[in-house]
Amino acid sequence: MSLKDKIATQLKDAMRAKDKVKLESLRSIKSAILLEQSNKGAGAELNEEEEMKILIKLQKQRKDSMDIYKEQNREDLAAEEAAQLEVIETFLPKAMSEEELEAALKEIIAALGATSAQDFGKVMGKASKDLTGKADGKTISAKLKSLLS
Repeated sequence: MSLKDKIATQLKDAMRAKDKVKLESLRSIKSAILLEQSNKGAGAELNEEEEMKILIKLQKQRKDSMDIYKEQNREDLAAEEAAQLEVIETFLPKAMSEEELEAALKEIIAALGATSAQDFGKVMGKASKDLTGKADGKTISAKLKSLLS
């Protein structure tokens, strides 16, 4: 079942349950998917990787908005963003723990034969691609810097 189908099914359930937060979150995901499909052309279907990128983008937007609202002491709006973030994250794979991330990065470093901080770009590119949706870019970068230094 594609992400679009899952969203449609859950959208109906949220309407029936009158779950306002879930409904709003699912509509934003559906909107982003439709926008991406229209950018690709009529009748274009998205593959799983493209769907994942959309979800990650929406996740990052919610986190950024949450941080801004907290800075401005708008806890009500930050809580709303947090609730939407929870709904979006149900469609993403489970995030890696710090230990799992470190093990995965060590594996990538060994596979590429990286030895110093000069190899950071090469390793970061591979790690970003392999760990999409499982860990966020800032976390990967910070862990990678500590491993390569």
